[in-house]
Amino acid sequence: MSFRIKKVVVLGSGVMGSGIACHLANVGMDVLMLDIIPSDQSNSKDKKIRNSVADTALIKAIKSKPSPLYVKKIAEKITTGNFTDNLKDISDADWIIEVVVENLKIKKQIFEKVEANRKSGSLVTSNTSSIPISLLSEGRSEEFKKHFCGTHFFNPPRYLRLLEIIPTNQTDPKVTEFFMSFGDIVLGKQTVLCFDTPAFIANRIGVMSGTALVNLTIEYKMSIEEVDAITGPLIGRPNTATFKLQDLVGLDTSEKVSSFVIETVKNDDFFENLKNKEEPSFMNFLLSNKFYGNKSGKGFYQKTKEKDSNGRSIVNVLNLNTLKYEKTIRPKLRIVKDAKPIQNIGKRLSFLVSGKEKENLFLKDYFSLLFNYSAQMAPEISSSFFQIDDAMRTGYFWDYGPFELWDLIGFETGFQMIEKSGHTIPDWIKKMKEDSITSFYKFESGKKKYFDQESKTYKAVPSADNYIILDSFRENKPLIKNSECSVHDIGDGVMCIEFTSKSNSIGEGIGRGIDQAIKMAEDEGGNGIVIGNNAKQFSVGANLMNIGMLAMQKQFDVLDTVIEEFQNLNMRIRTSKIPVVVATQGYVFGGGCEIAMHCDSGFYAAESYIGLPEVGVGLLPAGGGVKEMALRASDKFFEGDVKIPTLIDHFKTIATATISTSAFEAYNLGFLKEEKDQVCCNVQRNIGEAKKKVIQMASNYIPPSMRKDIEVLGRGGTSVLYSAINEFYLGGYMSEYDVVIARQIASIITGGDLTSSQKVTEKYLLDLEREGMLSLLGNQKTIDRIQYLLMNNKPLRN
Repeated sequence: MSFRIKKVVVLGSGVMGSGIACHLANVGMDVLMLDIIPSDQSNSKDKKIRNSVADTALIKAIKSKPSPLYVKKIAEKITTGNFTDNLKDISDADWIIEVVVENLKIKKQIFEKVEANRKSGSLVTSNTSSIPISLLSEGRSEEFKKHFCGTHFFNPPRYLRLLEIIPTNQTDPKVTEFFMSFGDIVLGKQTVLCFDTPAFIANRIGVMSGTALVNLTIEYKMSIEEVDAITGPLIGRPNTATFKLQDLVGLDTSEKVSSFVIETVKNDDFFENLKNKEEPSFMNFLLSNKFYGNKSGKGFYQKTKEKDSNGRSIVNVLNLNTLKYEKTIRPKLRIVKDAKPIQNIGKRLSFLVSGKEKENLFLKDYFSLLFNYSAQMAPEISSSFFQIDDAMRTGYFWDYGPFELWDLIGFETGFQMIEKSGHTIPDWIKKMKEDSITSFYKFESGKKKYFDQESKTYKAVPSADNYIILDSFRENKPLIKNSECSVHDIGDGVMCIEFTSKSNSIGEGIGRGIDQAIKMAEDEGGNGIVIGNNAKQFSVGANLMNIGMLAMQKQFDVLDTVIEEFQNLNMRIRTSKIPVVVATQGYVFGGGCEIAMHCDSGFYAAESYIGLPEVGVGLLPAGGGVKEMALRASDKFFEGDVKIPTLIDHFKTIATATISTSAFEAYNLGFLKEEKDQVCCNVQRNIGEAKKKVIQMASNYIPPSMRKDIEVLGRGGTSVLYSAINEFYLGGYMSEYDVVIARQIASIITGGDLTSSQKVTEKYLLDLEREGMLSLLGNQKTIDRIQYLLMNNKPLRN
């Protein structure tokens, strides 16, 4: 049995339905999205009126920010309709996914109609987050049940990587296997196999975690700001931490999910103890007043219209005792001050749970509860504990799941924490201790492995089996290592250059590491190099602090050397004797973007945000960025071409510091090239795909030469760009100093002071870049921009 998905029908066009429809279109599916006819228009003959619910939802989704679409044009792959007129159109659908209201009766009515209209063998799934999957298929045929399961997306579907797959006892195993693979490879998701239990995995653990944090806040008499200060990035969680997350999700939504879990779980001591417990007074206050968080303007926090001296909105916070809003004051907690500088997350967590202050005890109690609850629930909700970690990382944006956190703190330490807290430790955890097993995971031979209780051996984590996780190579000494990068042997004659500096900013160490790696690969006959990492951001660009310091000290000779060395590095990447392939994700800014543009090929995670934002700090791309845009514009010119529109497009991308909102959009902006770059929807696959590309290219690799055929348009092109710059200025899109920078860029991209159009070399344009960059670095307004950004983390428009 094999399945091929081309047409998908989404039943329901609410926030989740339209979001899922958009993401399915993102990955190339033809999507039909259906919803009800407006209740007062059932007799209307007008198709637009009858489809208006779905149409309105799609328009709203397209306009929403962040966008659910990789590029707006993708919306053309979505058509709309209604349940009355268009259910017959599901007859040729390969996959039908139900996303209607969480009501068992309504869902079963929908599935009855689906069965009457679907073709045999088509896949049918539900996105329910609360109703048991087995109940939804009651009354359906055996053939329907074989092809039915749960596919639970998380909101927003484009950005949250978790996809829970929930089969029933009657689901054909091949259907389950298909969705596990399809979700991973095509949809770009972390697919997690779940048992059909209340709230599945992520929300079951997530609700417990959030509830425990609220209860501990009351027990330790801590403020909202204090709890958020110690439960965010300090412990590997998002900036939203605890209470900001509640505001983001919506307190009404959180309350519904929590109530459902509390009411439906069985044999669960944690939630059983909550059933007769009174709601905290502050929760009653917020819910009764409909203070639901961000969507209502008030929740645990309240954003006001007032501004502080830096122009930032003043935010108030709820005092849990008085139930009044007060100005937020960043708490000065000693443990935060002492823990923040500890870079190693394991050492930091160990420090946080070892102290005697109330914040230490709070975290110790929280982790004890989390570890023990996750261990208690693992056999009930999953086939193995690693699925819980996968779910929490990708569904809740945690850096580490419960068992990964336990490993970081130490198995024995975590065991003792649970024991001292008085919780009943699960038998399988006790058995691990008796058998002297000291960790849930280990990295071995380039694989992440988990402890399998049945075989009592470590096995490769199935969900990570096709990924290259650089942590798994740390058991071996890196081939090259300095303070900014490590070079790993990832097998088959391929090296991987991993940036390790703060925010993966590019400095001298990264340049040295790349140069040494290329030389080693060339000298030793290696297949080639991947430049990639598993961090959230590929690179934020050059180390601005270093550049700013040199400029303030007026060390222009040193700056000239630094810029030239970076240009030479990128040309070394371009012309080396071995293929160099980049693998990116997150921010691919400035110098990071320039490195990527000079590689032979690239595998870009769909959620790569690519651009050259140097204008914002008073600079221009001087590592070959402007040169590359001139080259790429030139390559698009053809005989009889007007050329100017193409030139303006490439110039505008740099001069307005445009950042792509996805890797797909980066093609339109000129950062990616169809003939050499590919987008990988699953971020965890990009390094592995890049390695395959290196091996593929290696056997017949011919290194490119320095280009001498770049057509630039000279003074005529410059004057046209100057006119465009003037229009931007008059329209209020550029400041006076933006104009100065834009004119420098215009001069470079058109070849400088040339009387007419002619062909130039890469070296010629690189020299112009360097001259322009040094000119800007000598201007006080550039210094002001650099200082302001470093101090305020936002650009200055002077």
